[in-house]
Amino acid sequence: MAFECSQCGDCCSHLGLVHTIETDLGNLRYVVLNCYSGERTTVTIDPDKTALFLDKDLEMSTFAVRPEACPFFRFIEKKGYCSVHATRPGICRDYGCWRILILDSRGRRAGRIMESRHLSSDDPILLAIFAERSHLLEKLPDSDWDDAVIRMLRSAGYVVRT
Repeated sequence: MAFECSQCGDCCSHLGLVHTIETDLGNLRYVVLNCYSGERTTVTIDPDKTALFLDKDLEMSTFAVRPEACPFFRFIEKKGYCSVHATRPGICRDYGCWRILILDSRGRRAGRIMESRHLSSDDPILLAIFAERSHLLEKLPDSDWDDAVIRMLRSAGYVVRT
């Protein structure tokens, strides 16, 4: 299955440390500077997100909860929105936040396995299963490792997306 964004906002929650608005070009167009690479990207607020971007109360509530968020990110009722999605910088276009997404039996996110084979989770049962069994799979090549981890997680009752 191809990467599908669940709009959790995790990816954008720290991108304010990477992206800054360098220039306001007017008409909801901005030059964004990537503070690490020096790359500059001209972005435009998506027409359907203009109200979100301009809503100062929403901006303040987003940054109160996620103070390091990208300047174009807005968070409403547990969903994140990129206000420049159509013209977002390349680093954002290329981002996939997980290698394997793990859901509990009710469909809620229980954890993610990142590209480095690292499990990111707060689920104590999932953490214990992974700690107990994953070392047995370390020497497998990536595709075999993924398949073995998916079988392991499914046998424990988790739903897995790749």
